[in-house]
Amino acid sequence: MFSWIPGHAVCNCIQRKYLPVTPLSLPSRIIGGQECPRHGQPFQVILSNSKKNGPDIQCGGVLIDKNWVLTAAHCDNQGVIHTRMGDHSLRANEGTEQCITSAQKFIHPNYNPITHDSDLMLIRLSNPAILNENVMPIQVATHCAQPNTRCVVSGWGTTRTPQSQFPDLLQCATVYTVSAEDCNKAYPNSITENMLCAGVSQGGVDSCQGDSGGPLVCNNKVQGIVSWGMQICAQPQKPGVYTNICRFADWIYSTIRRYSGHQAQC
Repeated sequence: MFSWIPGHAVCNCIQRKYLPVTPLSLPSRIIGGQECPRHGQPFQVILSNSKKNGPDIQCGGVLIDKNWVLTAAHCDNQGVIHTRMGDHSLRANEGTEQCITSAQKFIHPNYNPITHDSDLMLIRLSNPAILNENVMPIQVATHCAQPNTRCVVSGWGTTRTPQSQFPDLLQCATVYTVSAEDCNKAYPNSITENMLCAGVSQGGVDSCQGDSGGPLVCNNKVQGIVSWGMQICAQPQKPGVYTNICRFADWIYSTIRRYSGHQAQC
């Protein structure tokens, strides 16, 4: 069973389920990665729908403040979002988990669900996360990454493609940022300045179905949020596409300043 208790709930999980992937543009898993160091990504967040027999994992997210989670706009479920942090194994009750519901959601005003432009959402938590070595926010990048910057993408998305095989343990993969020119060549007429491509040129490593909304971390800052890519992930010359966080730092911080301290509206 999985128990959601208001505030800092104790999370007991025996089984997790994943929502089916629908649009070809929603990356959900890590391909070509490996198990992350245990609790080495303390900013990693799970977004889910609450179910009596356990949650449906909807997306990933990233803790950027004890009260705020950053994720993709396409991860919005039109209702209360249940966040979970402090996980490494999805099946084991590790005693490090914190479960907190959303109080408010802020989708970027320029989000376009057709083009995936400005694919970004902020979630204000109903209670602050208790920060410790297993749950810790990460800084938002305020400067854009140079091409060929080494980054790490993480998530519980599928580890096989085109079939689906979801892991129990959090997966990490090393990818490299791609120039805007090469990104446009890979996806003609589809890339905006608000998007960032990252991958491995020969293929074999990528985010995929289930990783949506999760973090791309470069130089110890969240540089991207998993947004979209090919239906068959990790193809050569087809990098994953991320929301380019450096383009949104002002909006992120101004939203946090404006709405921090408001009473929760669950």
